Amino acid sequence: MITRQNWTDTYIGGFNARDFAAFSPFYAEDVVLELGQKTVLHGRQAICDFYAGVFARVRETLTVQKVVLDETGLAGVVDTEFHALEDWPDFIAGPMTKGQSIFITSMVLYDIGPAGTFTRIRSARLKG
Repeated sequence: MITRQNWTDTYIGGFNARDFAAFSPFYAEDVVLELGQKTVLHGRQAICDFYAGVFARVRETLTVQKVVLDETGLAGVVDTEFHALEDWPDFIAGPMTKGQSIFITSMVLYDIGPAGTFTRIRSARLKG
């Protein structure tokens, strides 16, 4: 079961630590991740592969501003810092040069399935 505490500590904490073993079990095997209108990923492995590529080039750090949770879903307002480890002119959040940081705030909606894992994740940029 997903709780506010384990989402913040284990999921967000694991994501910030680049610990796939901590955050990936929150995803259903057939989860769909929609990153704004830019990218749609299908399946846990596709999400892990995507973030492995991102983490190799960018240090991404999430900070939770607000979370609302019930048995079927979670909504969060999340601040993200992207810090470029190398130049990435076509990065999804915007072109970056090594050492540069981009800061954005997003609304993220998570659907929670009967197995207690995320079945759909939708993210939209609020600012930045």
